[in-house]
Amino acid sequence: MLAIKNGKIITVTKGTLERGTILIEDGKIKAVGADLDIPEGCEVIDAQGKWVTPGFVDSHAHTGIGSLPHAKDENSDVNESVNANTSYVRVLDALNPRDLGIKIGRRGGITTSLTLPGSANICGGTGIAFKHRDGKTVYDIIIPGSEQMKFALGENPKGYDRGRKFMPRTRMGVGARFREILYDAKQYSDALLAWENGTSKTKPKPDFKLNALVPVMRREMKCRIHAHRNDDIVTAIRVADEFNLDYAIEHVTEGYMLLDLLKEKDIFCTLGPLFSSPSKSELHGQIPENAGLFAKAGIKKLCLTMDNSAASDMLPLNVGRAIAYGLDEQAAFEAITINPATLLGLADRIGSIEVGKDADLAMFTGHPFSSLSKCELVMIDGVIYKN
Repeated sequence: MLAIKNGKIITVTKGTLERGTILIEDGKIKAVGADLDIPEGCEVIDAQGKWVTPGFVDSHAHTGIGSLPHAKDENSDVNESVNANTSYVRVLDALNPRDLGIKIGRRGGITTSLTLPGSANICGGTGIAFKHRDGKTVYDIIIPGSEQMKFALGENPKGYDRGRKFMPRTRMGVGARFREILYDAKQYSDALLAWENGTSKTKPKPDFKLNALVPVMRREMKCRIHAHRNDDIVTAIRVADEFNLDYAIEHVTEGYMLLDLLKEKDIFCTLGPLFSSPSKSELHGQIPENAGLFAKAGIKKLCLTMDNSAASDMLPLNVGRAIAYGLDEQAAFEAITINPATLLGLADRIGSIEVGKDADLAMFTGHPFSSLSKCELVMIDGVIYKN
């Protein structure tokens, strides 16, 4: 058994303990409290003057497929951009357990990430969640059953390859192909369902690409739709609602213009990168107050991300800047712990310091969102990694 004592414990869901103790056994949190007796023979970590938080959860990352380190001319494994629909590609086939990004994330207190394909095409394939632990193979780090499907709208699928000869080349084309992909997938899923339940004697011809979208059309797999600009966000909502998808919106750079709509739809929004250069036109509307305005509007399903692999350890610092621009501190903690854990369907295991959950913790020398603090160690499933 292991005990962390005397720390300022941010449980996220059960308040803050100024001088609390956490007992860990067999990779799980056994007890949390202010006046816990520490069993004799227990290994003890004295967190005097330190902050202890749940391990941070990055719900939109490319960690593990960014090919770190890589040669100057080597392509990363983030984008398979040769077709508008590559639904059948899987991050699982590219996730490298020895990628430097996994260790870099730990430096920032991140213990779980969902790694997604990039946004070069409309349907990029399935991502999967993993723990930032050391592993010999991908099976040592992934969380089975956490797959989610990536879609994208806007500048990336419209113009990633300027020399290509296939549609889309405009936002109209992106919207049309988005619907076409979903329409074809629904027809296939419905035909397959009719054969499965016996109402049809004809099994549809096998289609590897459409079969990957069957769980999406049956609301068994969540969709993550990349959309920065106001009109792209609205298009994502419109098309997703037309096909009754279970979906979340990624980046949401101009979401502050649509707060009433987003609150009404009650969907998860993953904001980020929070602070970046306006490198393309759809980022020109970026404002530092975005996250704070979401929280003030009462939008509870808010997640924050760095959307990076090489700099994911900067997530806490960027959250700190969001607080400086109006984001409530409690909402900030929720946005990188319990909210993304809920979005990933893993809130019963991670995202808060509660009895029975995985012992995924981070210990900071000061306020986690301050540039003057550092993450000294993280714990993943009870295993300590010192930074």
